[in-house]
Amino acid sequence: MKRTITGIAIERPTLVAVIFSVLFILGFFSYRQLQYELLPRMSTPYVTITTLYSGASPDEIETSVTKPVEEAVSAIEKISAINSSSREGVSLVTIEFASDADIDLALQDVQRKVNEARGELPDGIETPVVSRFAIDELPVLRLGATSKLSDTEFYQLLKDEIKPALSNISGVGQVGILGGREREIRVNIDPGRLESFGLTAGDLLEAVGKANIDFPTGTVEAPDRKFVVRLSGKFTSLDELKSLVVRDAGAEGAVRLRDVAEVQDTFQEIGTMTRIDGKNAVGIVVVKQNDANTVEVCRLVREKLRTLEAQYRDRGLKFDIAQDASTFTRDAVEAVQHDLFLAIVLVALVMLLFLHSLRNSLIVMVSIPTSLVTTFIGMYLFGFSLNLMTLLALSLVIGVLVDDSIVVLENIYRHLERGEAPREAALVGRNEIGFTAVAITLVDVVVFLPLSLLSGLVGDILREFSVVMVISTMLSLFVSFTVTPLLASRFSKVERLSAETFGGRVATAIERWYERGRDWYIALLGWGLKHSGKVILTATLLFFSSFALVIAGKIGGEFIEVSDRGDFSVMLELEPGTSLRQTDRFIRTVERQIQAYPEVEKVLAVVGASNEGFLGQSSDHVAELNVRLIPKEKRKRSTDSMMQLIRRELTGTPGLKTSINPIGIFGTANETPVTVILSGPKRDEIARAAAALRDSLKTVRGTADVRLSSQPGTPEMHVVVDREQMAAFGLSIADVGSAMRIAWEGDDSNKYREQGDEYDIRLIFDEAYRRATGGIPDLSFRAKDGGLVRLGQFSRLEQSRGYALLQRHNRNEAVWVKAQVVGRPVGDIGGDIERIIGNMRRSGVMPASVTHTYEADLKRQGESNVNLLYAFMVAIIFVYLIMVALYNSWIWPMVVMFSIPLAIIGALWSLALFGKSLSIFTILGIIMLIGLVGKNAILLVDFINKFREEGMELTAAITEAGRERLRPILMTTLTLIFGLMPIALSASSGSEWKSGLALALVGGLSSSMFLTLLVIPVVYVWFDRVKRWVEGKRGKG
Repeated sequence: MKRTITGIAIERPTLVAVIFSVLFILGFFSYRQLQYELLPRMSTPYVTITTLYSGASPDEIETSVTKPVEEAVSAIEKISAINSSSREGVSLVTIEFASDADIDLALQDVQRKVNEARGELPDGIETPVVSRFAIDELPVLRLGATSKLSDTEFYQLLKDEIKPALSNISGVGQVGILGGREREIRVNIDPGRLESFGLTAGDLLEAVGKANIDFPTGTVEAPDRKFVVRLSGKFTSLDELKSLVVRDAGAEGAVRLRDVAEVQDTFQEIGTMTRIDGKNAVGIVVVKQNDANTVEVCRLVREKLRTLEAQYRDRGLKFDIAQDASTFTRDAVEAVQHDLFLAIVLVALVMLLFLHSLRNSLIVMVSIPTSLVTTFIGMYLFGFSLNLMTLLALSLVIGVLVDDSIVVLENIYRHLERGEAPREAALVGRNEIGFTAVAITLVDVVVFLPLSLLSGLVGDILREFSVVMVISTMLSLFVSFTVTPLLASRFSKVERLSAETFGGRVATAIERWYERGRDWYIALLGWGLKHSGKVILTATLLFFSSFALVIAGKIGGEFIEVSDRGDFSVMLELEPGTSLRQTDRFIRTVERQIQAYPEVEKVLAVVGASNEGFLGQSSDHVAELNVRLIPKEKRKRSTDSMMQLIRRELTGTPGLKTSINPIGIFGTANETPVTVILSGPKRDEIARAAAALRDSLKTVRGTADVRLSSQPGTPEMHVVVDREQMAAFGLSIADVGSAMRIAWEGDDSNKYREQGDEYDIRLIFDEAYRRATGGIPDLSFRAKDGGLVRLGQFSRLEQSRGYALLQRHNRNEAVWVKAQVVGRPVGDIGGDIERIIGNMRRSGVMPASVTHTYEADLKRQGESNVNLLYAFMVAIIFVYLIMVALYNSWIWPMVVMFSIPLAIIGALWSLALFGKSLSIFTILGIIMLIGLVGKNAILLVDFINKFREEGMELTAAITEAGRERLRPILMTTLTLIFGLMPIALSASSGSEWKSGLALALVGGLSSSMFLTLLVIPVVYVWFDRVKRWVEGKRGKG
């Protein structure tokens, strides 16, 4: 027996058993180590710089903070874009780096540049925070907490005990508290009494600061020990604070703090209100660590919450989970596992129908668990997880895994029918078909190489999928060369169909149908060879008609399909300047409207903050409702339908702006998929162009919630100082600004310590004074001569209304134009936008100085289409070159390549019929077809060449190859198709993403199966004529 891998396997079955036993054990161990996630880990090339400048207007923030920071970091290498936003008190600069940038080095470079620019920034800012933005560090749990405790006690419990307990859970990165009322010592200053004693707000701040210090003074060394001497100057009681002398004793006696202010043990002013299902609560947000597992973290947190409820039962502590990212992950993963099991069952049935033998079917089916379990070893070594993409790869590969074994076993069986001994038939049959098996496996594998090398977000999503497909497919080839011939040599035998049993009668009937179909095919093939022109013309018309579906708009385009997760967010915005309590009253009405729908299970309301996209905002006039629906199988309306209903109900409400965003693939409220940035040097030109584009976008079919990022600001009262007069009084801008901040916002730089905890001491003017703008000019300052001077003596008041948000793009003024998408692919809307912008430029509405840039899904779709087109072309080249190397010919691989357009026909028609669009998943399916459909053509061409080498005439060789290869072609294709059907027809969690991929594959495989059997022989004849003509020319030469 020849010393080939198959020969060794047949001779030494114990060696094969030992090898695969070891692989099974390692595979099982590796599987136990794999973690569950929704998606593969994403690389996010973003660095953010957040700077707080309390009390500063957006205009001041932009001028004094945002622009200097942009300037400082702009010279760093590999920056793709710099986007910035300036809100009241906050500057946020987001730097996007190229996909090939080392983000850790980039983070260091940004930090260094920001540190160097620190001296150019205002004195009153907090230290800029430089951080890397990571998708994996977004909230995985949102919940509401309630108790029977008072507001202060409850907040203290959450802060001191609950938050640390949750933070200590393995994998938890951060725990945030939304709402609640924290204790605060408030010093309400009476401006009238303050002035009557000849004091200013600055005097009080200085007095409190000087009296509230623990001061280290040195050490005392006694003969036998050393003592640290420390002045304990911190306030130990509120009475000490109230009795603080703020002016030295004089003729009128000492002035104490209680004489000019009321000291209250109270709460901080409410900044955020939280409710769950209409009940007041404190919100808790749990963020996992970057490398932690979502499912495991959520499980541990849920267990801890149950423990904490039991521990604090006497205080009435209850937790109510509003959103759990692991729920969808578990459902999606379980759905794919279910699809995988169904695929194995269906593939087994197809095997049984064609092989008519349970024995032979089991021999083929052994390749599935053998290859799958061993694949887990590769997944573990590469650091992959069990996520939607890797499990989808394992489901899709089921049909591929049996291909090699089918081809090998079918050929072995053919030799058994000729009367050869089982071991000889196994070795000869495998060796005879070995070249073909290698070819069909390699063309499968090479299409995934360019996909695994893609960069950016598409590369992150598809890389693990591609590697798993490669590993499992190569393992299936190894199994077909070892296990399959080994089992066939021991157990396979020629099955004689008998009509005496039910199974035999079924098998006999199926075989009769197959033989009739084969005879019909041979007759059709004969007709096709005689009418080759008609065959090629028909195939050509079908090919171009499929592309006409795209041109006609029957197949749209988008980045990723929106999944019916059962979660969405409603962002609400009232008129700027609306108080938090007014906003809260209005939002309660909206909550009740949403809760009235039977499909709604949970509503978490956060008033005073929203978290649209990846970066949110905090303001009294905004709110966010996180809505969770009942499970998908229990409701009649989809998430999209519910969003539409609520949008219609809220549209037209006076003074309300609404944006309803689905929870996207990353588990957060999506950015608006349609986002266009208009930027340029002049803000007024940008504003006019943006308004015109917004109005035009509202008329585009499929858009909703169209709005601009620029927002009218809260009404402002500007204090314009006369600098000369101010200087004459011995005052500076810093003096004036500090006193004004104490008056209206308060100063909380001092702390009050009690039982190991610290609380803010806030010095602020009393509420009656702060509510009246008429008192602004009466604010007192101490002049250089020691007397008091009023603000009105060196300033005037001006009312204005600027922007609440100022944005910039690549260091230019900018406005974002945003829209949601309803019932139409985002790519189609993008085409309409391009035409609108073209018309605006021609009409002069959008001048040349205003540039436009696409963001969000529009940008990602454009980038992914370019990357996937590159992968498609490279895959075709790789497949061709592999076949050239295997065939040692440049001609016959060209014949095989004609199977690709035949597959595209079915793929596009399938997408059109089922209403699917061209997304990264459906395009992935089309790329996969390059390798999958080439198999059928390889089987045909390989046997045509073999029969011709044996001396057969061309037409006879083609006919005989068609007759011999029809069964394996049908078997390999139908196992793929039936293996894909559970995924294609799935309605489970995440099915919107994977069903399009499966439908493209099913359509492409179906059209290729039928057309390849007819078109490839015709093309072979044409190429053979060309080959003979070229050879004839060379002979004459």
